[in-house]
Amino acid sequence: MAMLPLSGITVVALEQAIAAPLATRHLADWGARVIKIERPEGGDFCRDYDRVMAGMSSQFVWTNRSKESLALDLKSQQGRTVLEALIGRADVFIQNLAPGAAGRLGVDGQSLLARYPRIVACDISGYGSGGPFSSKKAYDLLVQCEAGVLDINGTVEQPAKVGISIVDIATGMYALNGILMALFQRERTGKGLAFEVSLFDSIAEWMSYPAYFLAGAGRSLQRTGMRHASIAPYGPFRVGDGNTIFFGIQNEREWQAFCGKVLAQPGLAHDPRFATNPQRFAHAEALVAVIEARFAGMNTPELGALLEAAGIANARLNTVEQFLDHPQLHERGRITEIGTPCGPVMSFFPPFIAEGMQARMGPVPALGEHNEAILAELGLASDGTTP
Repeated sequence: MAMLPLSGITVVALEQAIAAPLATRHLADWGARVIKIERPEGGDFCRDYDRVMAGMSSQFVWTNRSKESLALDLKSQQGRTVLEALIGRADVFIQNLAPGAAGRLGVDGQSLLARYPRIVACDISGYGSGGPFSSKKAYDLLVQCEAGVLDINGTVEQPAKVGISIVDIATGMYALNGILMALFQRERTGKGLAFEVSLFDSIAEWMSYPAYFLAGAGRSLQRTGMRHASIAPYGPFRVGDGNTIFFGIQNEREWQAFCGKVLAQPGLAHDPRFATNPQRFAHAEALVAVIEARFAGMNTPELGALLEAAGIANARLNTVEQFLDHPQLHERGRITEIGTPCGPVMSFFPPFIAEGMQARMGPVPALGEHNEAILAELGLASDGTTP
């Protein structure tokens, strides 16, 4: 088995919740040593989000495998001494504390870079430095609200948040991207880098499409529930056996194939109401009626076969339970087990796949599980003094 690409990289993470822990978990997956700093009383508050995975939080299990947990009281001089000793040995430091907290501790990125010129230091915040919201606390749903995500998500009658923490996930991925770029730059220049990533800026990038649409069209994207907001046909359609099937048409070649091979109405492709995507979208209700009239005499397997034969992308409306039974997961071995203080639990392999390289799928740590070993490695006693 090949050596993992981040072997030899040490990451110190003063992290909580989702964004920073997700970034560092991906680093840990590929060989980095990640030392997670937690509060002695309760640790990362994500540990308490629920107790559904053998007594552990599902989100904590998701974002914290393969890490070492060090419980430190950073309000004490001893705790700060241990943290400074760790950072002095680290390649990467990442933090997502409340606004201003890292600066008060002297562990914001610019302060660390001044002390350790080779370090890669990532500050994660809610709204970034500067601006009227720089000191405002931020959580995923709240930033979704501020960035207009709910304005475009949901139904015509009711806005809705996205069902997973997309702001945190986007931020974690941009932090990961920045860390890897900074490590690559350090290899070439010998110099570290301090940089910041905010939840607001991360989802602002993801909101580019609706923002550009508004700038160009002079109107916002409509909330369209399960249908696409600007492409037709694209979304759910009722089938004669009572099921719903999803499919999407992305170009005129697919539209003509759909009309001829699925609807058996090749002339429909040239109907003035449906000849181009903007026309199809403008006459979406009429188009749905034509499609579902044809589908009413079919069953789902028959229709799925027709769509596949015509080269039309399609999908079933699965539940999470059906997703967990998905043959694409099981036949490719994409689910495994990892250890936790409460026993083994399921886990997904990371999506990066390379021949001869297997991600490290280490256990989720108990709070403070590695205190004794890490302090001994630093030559420090539990009170932060040299033994």
